[in-house]
Amino acid sequence: MQSNETIKQINADGLKPPRGKYSHVAIAHGTAYISGQLPVNSEGKPVTSESFAVQAKQTLSNLDACLASAGLSRTDLVQVRVYLTDMADWKEFDEIYGEWIGPHRPARAVAGVSALNHSAAIEMEATAVVSTVNQ
Repeated sequence: MQSNETIKQINADGLKPPRGKYSHVAIAHGTAYISGQLPVNSEGKPVTSESFAVQAKQTLSNLDACLASAGLSRTDLVQVRVYLTDMADWKEFDEIYGEWIGPHRPARAVAGVSALNHSAAIEMEATAVVSTVNQ
């Protein structure tokens, strides 16, 4: 298998390195792909016994860490995908997300799923545009 030098793989500072076979962020051809982020704190400990709001805010904080590790910010986001184990949490999530994202409006999908790793209530992944300055 040939190595692809046009793909940059980054693990976020302040987050535990992934336990699985993936990177927090992969950048290719001006696009950053952020792996699914769960409500896991900086020590790598799931906060899934906490309220939905705490889980959502931790997940957004992890997404921020991934963006920062690639020299990006929330305004570079072009798409965000959200997975909820209980769609009844959608309204609360939308309020928390609205405060977090501010006036920027990337494309977004919110999907209900039956289960997530660590019994989490939420997982998020995202895609962001990378300027040539950040590559």
